[in-house]
Amino acid sequence: MQPVHNPQRIVVVGAGFGGMQAAQSLAHSGAEVCLIDRHNYNTFVPLLYQVAAAQLEPESIAYPLRTVLRRAPRTRFLMAEVQRIDFEHQVVETDKAVISYDYLVMATGSQTQFLGVPGAEDFAFPLQTLDHAIALRNHILQRFEQVVQEHDPVQRQQLLTFVIVGGGPTGVEMAGTLVELKRSLRHDYPTLNWSQMRIVLVQSGDNLLVNLPNRLGHYTTRKLRQLGINVYFKTRVRRVTEQAVEFSDGSTLPTGTVVWAAGLEAALPDVTAPLTTARKHKLKVRPTLQLIDHDNVYAIGDLAYTQQHGKPLAGVAPEALQQGVAVAHNLRRQLRGKSPKPFSYFNKGRLAIIGVYAGVGKIGPFLLTGFLPWLLWLSVHLVYLPGFRNRLMVLLNWLQGYIRGDRAIRIILSSNSAKDRIQLSKHKTPISS
Repeated sequence: MQPVHNPQRIVVVGAGFGGMQAAQSLAHSGAEVCLIDRHNYNTFVPLLYQVAAAQLEPESIAYPLRTVLRRAPRTRFLMAEVQRIDFEHQVVETDKAVISYDYLVMATGSQTQFLGVPGAEDFAFPLQTLDHAIALRNHILQRFEQVVQEHDPVQRQQLLTFVIVGGGPTGVEMAGTLVELKRSLRHDYPTLNWSQMRIVLVQSGDNLLVNLPNRLGHYTTRKLRQLGINVYFKTRVRRVTEQAVEFSDGSTLPTGTVVWAAGLEAALPDVTAPLTTARKHKLKVRPTLQLIDHDNVYAIGDLAYTQQHGKPLAGVAPEALQQGVAVAHNLRRQLRGKSPKPFSYFNKGRLAIIGVYAGVGKIGPFLLTGFLPWLLWLSVHLVYLPGFRNRLMVLLNWLQGYIRGDRAIRIILSSNSAKDRIQLSKHKTPISS
């Protein structure tokens, strides 16, 4: 009688792009795979800003994880909050159970970095989770409802001033989509003086979209200013209050809405032993994506600090997806007693959307501006969005929004969104990548 060998157990913590891809790619590895996340869905993070601006329904950019794993043998999903990871005893402690592992993939993603600015965590809106997007949408729509009932011109101007902190992709996207929202709401609020609506984009550096060539950042600035957006360069926020933003030069801008898109840091779970970290609390990993201190633990996505050609990777979704596949391949090798191989990212190009039928991009040596990269951005994200129904709903909403100029998703789900948002922003650590 031959001895029975228990299969090795691989635990994946975080069901964002990298974690979900790793779990899917391990489906036929012969190991038991456990995917853990606090939510039972994967969020398509690149489209969060469109939920916040009433372009898309929240459900259309979320996909059930159990549906993803239906055809994955020996793979299970646990909806739980990770409380601590014990490397010595090789267990993941959650609020539901203690899960042992032979191999671990950490894909816990990133969280909003408030940079120590007083009031930012309490009064600015982050845009990192689906809950954040819904809270911001509620707040924006409430501001329009409030302004039509406000007779004080100073208060009206404050309610119609939107400040976005951070000139990366999220900040640029949010600024552009607010212009689109303004155009679609004109018929809903015929008595509103739309010339009072002010959108301000604040950037600490001297250009936008710093991960793209400078020429594309300059084009983005010109386009945003043509749309009526005020772009402030070399400007830092000193304080955020419920009614204003204070800048480092001593000036103050009254506003009813502050969107915080100024940066992210790694969302590292509590661990029992110190780990080697880099900037923004990211974990240093070997070229194989293994942790420096643990052969059987991998880190991917926004949690991992990885370099290629001497430069750190940007932390975008395609990188996390490719890392998920690479980690699954390396784990298969380790299960067969072989050594892992170094990860190499294949950059297919970068695209960024500005809004109002304009975008920018770099594909190989070619720099793209205007309508073509805007259309490519929409097409690529529609293809990568999981679920046929989700793709269909997003396409229909885009057709209605971009062709008819109408945004039908204008329901305020909560009358107390400011309080909800404050609680959400304090609950910062998403277990996803």
